[in-house]
Parts: sequence; structure tokens; C-alpha cells
Amino acid sequence: MPRGLFALRHSAALRYIPGSERVKVSQIAPAFTSDSQADDRPTALGPTNKKWRLLRAYLSRNPIWCAWQVTYKCNYRCGFCHYWRDPMGALPEQTVEMFEEGAEKLAQLGTLMISIAGGEPMLRPDFPDIVRAIGRWHFPFVTTHGGFVTRDLAEELFSAGLWGASISIDYADPARHNKSRGIPDAFQQAVRAIEHFSRARKHSWQRVNLMCVLLHDNIDQVEELIKIAADYDAYFMIQPYSIRKTGSKRFRYIKGDVSERLLGLRRKHRNFLSNPSFLGNFDQFLAGGVPDCRAGQAFFNIDSCGDVAICVEERHRPVANLYRQSAREVVRRLRERSEGNTCVDCWYNCRGEVESLYKPVGLLKSLPTILLDHGRPKN
Repeated sequence: MPRGLFALRHSAALRYIPGSERVKVSQIAPAFTSDSQADDRPTALGPTNKKWRLLRAYLSRNPIWCAWQVTYKCNYRCGFCHYWRDPMGALPEQTVEMFEEGAEKLAQLGTLMISIAGGEPMLRPDFPDIVRAIGRWHFPFVTTHGGFVTRDLAEELFSAGLWGASISIDYADPARHNKSRGIPDAFQQAVRAIEHFSRARKHSWQRVNLMCVLLHDNIDQVEELIKIAADYDAYFMIQPYSIRKTGSKRFRYIKGDVSERLLGLRRKHRNFLSNPSFLGNFDQFLAGGVPDCRAGQAFFNIDSCGDVAICVEERHRPVANLYRQSAREVVRRLRERSEGNTCVDCWYNCRGEVESLYKPVGLLKSLPTILLDHGRPKN
């Protein structure tokens, strides 16, 4: 079957982008490198070079964080996330060759921190090749439920250039986590994935996180989750649930102030990685929202079709397509859409952690993790 075409799995065109023509496979395919040219592709940038290029992007006021969905399909049935119901799961997805092209185009802005997400990214059998394509220029992270992670796959992903892996666990009680995810052994799979990734690290800068979503009923589980992460030499991170994820208020934490409690746990546990500036704004978010969102300025989203939006929750209102517009035009349109943005609907990591880098205290707290090789918590 031909490489570099959506015909690999589909014959449909990319979905419509307002204000432009539909992008068809026949328009995109010629831009990709053929198999005979594969050896001419540039070698991957080294970690030090990437860090300098990330600094360049930051100082140039370009976005430094990109959430890049590789699929919206998911085999889990989490009640607080409806991506597994999203009709985008039936649309054509980018091929490995498209990720190569797109990653190189984004590199014109500098090196970015790229969160490879979904859906469940590892539903794609070519996922290691996607990591390799993005990792040539950027810092690729993956967020996964962990169900498909084996020792061999973890080793392959870190060898491909994966910068870090975040495995989602929301309850230290296995039965509660399994019920929440709609899978009988979801907890066991996730813990096993943390263990595999932790043992598979090949470089001092490669990081493993246990990622928790603060929900209506799991604040009492947080400290035990931090300890589980520590048992596997992994970090712990947390972000609050957003109503925009499902439209439901059911899963929102409403039991009073939580920022100081989380900050206290961070002071107590050295593997609690979340930026204190980010944690300090949880109460404000839960009480009504944190203003001055930098979506489209500091971070942006690319969906599974290559459409670009200022954030993941605005993916239904794309401003450009990665394969149709130049990198500079993408940035120009993102900045234009971000003007007058008054949204306060989320305080995800991709927003709060990144925005912390634009505050002196937050920047100082994050620099050691970003610039130094702190892939493992200090003992």
C-alpha cells in the first residue's frame, strides 16, 4: 500500500477548514519523502541543541508547547472524558510521513515541547515511528492509560527519542480506578506501564510521570498515588477536571480549597513535580476561573487531522492546517484568534504549567527540570 497517503486506511479528505479549501490527499502527498529518499532525512537533534532551540522559541515569543493528537480512538470508557465518543475518531488520521513533514515545519519556530495524546495514542501500531518523527526536532511526551505498554514497547519508545511518559491513574484504590475507566484491570495495567517505562529509561533526561486528574471524589487518594509513583522512581503530576471535557459538572471538585493542601504535599514529597505556581491557582480556577489565558500564544493544539486551534477544547474552531499553511502563517493566525480571549474554562497542565514559565517564580521552579537532566526524582 502506498506510503504518505490517507489511502493507507481511508480515502477521505481532511475535514473542512473555515475560510479555505478542503485539503485533499492528492494535494498533500507529493510533499512527503519517498522510501528511496529516506536516508537523506536529517539526523535527530541532540538534547543540548534542542534546549537552546526551545529557549530561542521562548525568547522569540513563539509558542513553546503543542498538544498533538494522533488519534481520537480509545478503548477505555472513562466517564469524565468523552473522547472515545468523539466523531473525530472516524476521520482520517495523519500518517507517519505527515508527522515527519509537520514536525520539520514546526521546527522553523524552534524546538517545542510536544504532548502526543489522544484518545489513546498507542492504539496506533506505528506509534514508535511517530515518536521518532517528532523527536528528531522536538521534545515528545506521551500521555497514555498504559494498557498497551510492554517492556519491549517502552524500550522502543525511549530509544526512538521519547522525552517523557505520563500514565493516567486517578485512584490509588484499584477497584475505584477500574470502575472509573470502565476496564476490569485498568489500575494493574497502568502500574505495570509505569514500571516498564521506569526501567526502560536510557538517558538521564527521560522522565516518567503518574498523572492524576483531580475529580469530585479523589482528593483523599492523592498522597497514596504520590507514594505509588515514588515506588517506581517516577514523578507525580495533577490537573483539575474541566467541564469542557464532557459538559458535565458531576466530576468537578467542590469540597473547598485545595491549593494549600496540594502545595503541602509537594513540600512533603520530592517526586511531586507539578509547578507550585500552577498548584497555587487551583482554588481560583475552581472558584470561577483563572483569567488571561495564553492559548494560541504560549501553546496550541493540532488535532488528528492536522487542523490547528488555539487549544484542545477549541479544536472544532481551527484557524489553520499544518500541511496547508506555513509555520509563520500558523503562528500569525493563532495570535490573531487569541486576541481578546476571555476563556477561564480550564486549568489543564498544558495551560497552567506552561503559563507558569512566564512568571519569574514559576520559571525558576521549572528551569531545573527543563534544562537539567532531572529525569528521576531526587532521593
